[in-house]
Amino acid sequence: MTPSPTLYTVREIADTLRIHSRTAYRLIQEGKIRGIKVGSQWRVPESSLLEYIESGLQAPRSKEKDEKTSSKQLKLPI
Repeated sequence: MTPSPTLYTVREIADTLRIHSRTAYRLIQEGKIRGIKVGSQWRVPESSLLEYIESGLQAPRSKEKDEKTSSKQLKLPI
């Protein structure tokens, strides 16, 4: 018998991401976090939560890039 996948509730997703439960609900409804509707409630597989988290990870910025963007900023005369 194969083990059943771990499914999270909207509240558990919100707690994990440290966001409001309405925000988690909206992310699921918009399809940004893939979920399954069971009756009137949403459930999110662990793999979908991990996929969402990984999609938001960004590489650290290098100082070189920061210097280039800061030199393009306009300075107001004082």
